[in-house]
Amino acid sequence: MASWHLYGTGAPSGPLDVWLIDSEAVATHITTGSDWCLIVETSAPFTGYDMAGSGRIEVASISGETPFADHLGKTVLAVSEVGAPDSGRIALEITFNSGRVRCETWSGDLRLSSK
Repeated sequence: MASWHLYGTGAPSGPLDVWLIDSEAVATHITTGSDWCLIVETSAPFTGYDMAGSGRIEVASISGETPFADHLGKTVLAVSEVGAPDSGRIALEITFNSGRVRCETWSGDLRLSSK
């Protein structure tokens, strides 16, 4: 699951949040904090909401929109994190048998990339 910011007819911005849901239905939420750190916590996906003139936040299943799409249904083999003394966790790398996804915060935005 992921959340996206939609404004008018423009392309969605994001993802803002990502939830990895395991076979036991436990959801791991990955997002950025107001202090630009990377937040990783156990919490269920929220529902989307309207922000009036500022657009809306939509929460939906991931299809091909993020690097996680290539690893749906795969087992997590390893997780490593990168921290910075001033801001805490700034990156998380998740290794699947099918590849790796790096989650990081960049200027307060969630950035996802695959390796």
